[in-house]
Amino acid sequence: MRVLWLPVLGLAALTSACASVDAPEPVATAATSAPAPVAGYDWHYTPDGDTARLAYGVEESDDLRLGLDCTAGSGKVELASLAGTGAREIHLESGGETERFRAEGEPSEIHDGDILTASASTAEPVMQRFRRVGWIAQWVGGEREVYAPHPGSEAGVERFFAMCG
Repeated sequence: MRVLWLPVLGLAALTSACASVDAPEPVATAATSAPAPVAGYDWHYTPDGDTARLAYGVEESDDLRLGLDCTAGSGKVELASLAGTGAREIHLESGGETERFRAEGEPSEIHDGDILTASASTAEPVMQRFRRVGWIAQWVGGEREVYAPHPGSEAGVERFFAMCG
């Protein structure tokens, strides 16, 4: 009988020793790393005199996911996006910051749904984070779409915000 208790006591001692050891903290990788760019889509910076456009989509096409326009030094950005019919909000997220912008909508002649337009300040936390990290996400119809730059195009994001003020 005494022989059977020895393994049970040993297992109990081992279990209590393991319970007192703190579990290691999980390493945050996906949440802190930049999202991957999508083939064929990129940020396109287009200055034109005292105005500038920063657009995410397919170059030289009607496939635009998010457009930002500004006048030099204004500190304001005009947003343009596609959404479902009746939507009246542009919901953006970048690096942990999020903001919802009330939008005006009108039916799109090219795509299903509406074209939304809204105004934002370049000082908004989500805009400042976008400037720092180079990517932004938009919530469209309950789905998160991430707009990440390809290597080299992230400089256009900084040039846009530097011009806008």
